[in-house]
Amino acid sequence: MPTTDLYAILEVDHHVSAEDLKKSYRRLARQLHPDANPADAAAEARFKEVSQAYEILSDPERRANYDRFGQDVGAGANPFGGGSVQDIFDMFFGGMGARAPQRRGPQPGPDAEVNVEITLDDAAFGATHEISVTLPQRCATCDASGCAEGTSAITCLECAGVGEVRRVRNSILGQMMTSSVCPRCNGMGTRIESPCPDCRGEGRKNASTTMTIQIPAGVEDGSTMRLSDRGPAGLRGGPNGRLFVHLRVAADERFERSGDDLHHEAHISFTQAALGANVEVATLRGTERVEVEPGSASGTVHRIRHEGVEHLHGRGRGDLYVHLTVDVPTELDDVERDLLRQLAEHRGEEVAEHHGGGLFRKRAKR
Repeated sequence: MPTTDLYAILEVDHHVSAEDLKKSYRRLARQLHPDANPADAAAEARFKEVSQAYEILSDPERRANYDRFGQDVGAGANPFGGGSVQDIFDMFFGGMGARAPQRRGPQPGPDAEVNVEITLDDAAFGATHEISVTLPQRCATCDASGCAEGTSAITCLECAGVGEVRRVRNSILGQMMTSSVCPRCNGMGTRIESPCPDCRGEGRKNASTTMTIQIPAGVEDGSTMRLSDRGPAGLRGGPNGRLFVHLRVAADERFERSGDDLHHEAHISFTQAALGANVEVATLRGTERVEVEPGSASGTVHRIRHEGVEHLHGRGRGDLYVHLTVDVPTELDDVERDLLRQLAEHRGEEVAEHHGGGLFRKRAKR
């Protein structure tokens, strides 16, 4: 063993407890194991170094000698510290090798996605929405067993009903056991000799269904809802997968949304802008009166509190911002034209002499 600090190799201090020493070794061993780093010579060398360091420090007597003399005086001892290959296997894999194999059985179905368009009102207040989807559903003919009537699945001979096959191979730690999904039964543990004619042994088949979903208030365009156990059915009775619902909020001609706030464009006449007015504007819940101050210009903004979208993760609502747009008339009758000329003359403003349009050329008042 090199004279490098064994505690540093295991990334612990000299006062580490036996339990923490073991935890650090297990962490490093998992990280550096050759199976996790194929063809990585540096990782393999580091793994050996870590294993040798733990071999010494895990033995109380050898650790005491190392702490006293700075080297391992018991280097000729059993490389496994008096234990067996199975002891190291159990420590490395958390006792996995000592457990009896467990049947895998039917696996959950895959995930699925669906796009749903909702209105701004749905997003603002929440809504109950019905969606139609076509997904693998449990086969009613065989009750999801996959077997034809009067028959049943038989135990897979390849894995003896476990659903996985295990193999023992040699490694630098000795004999190591690996497991993989049984290729003959795909992890089910059973095989079907007489499949159901409707689902062909899958225990599921595609079908259209309508389901009701609850859209929470405050969702935004592009939000995704995850519905557990609402997705495709699993193979041969396996639980349903997840259904991801992607929400698209349709454009609204009344409002533009910014976070939980709404923006609305209110058109007023130039006389209302000049003289002031009390105008009615749309809100999500109806209408609201806005006081337009005399002399208001285009772009003036009025804020109406708590008339926006509900907060998704908390109480309260956003605000509604009303943007005033002053409309200038493009068509005037004779009476309107005469009245405007009188106003311009009274204000000392020069206007066009022709009878078309409604735009004014303004000069400084004398």
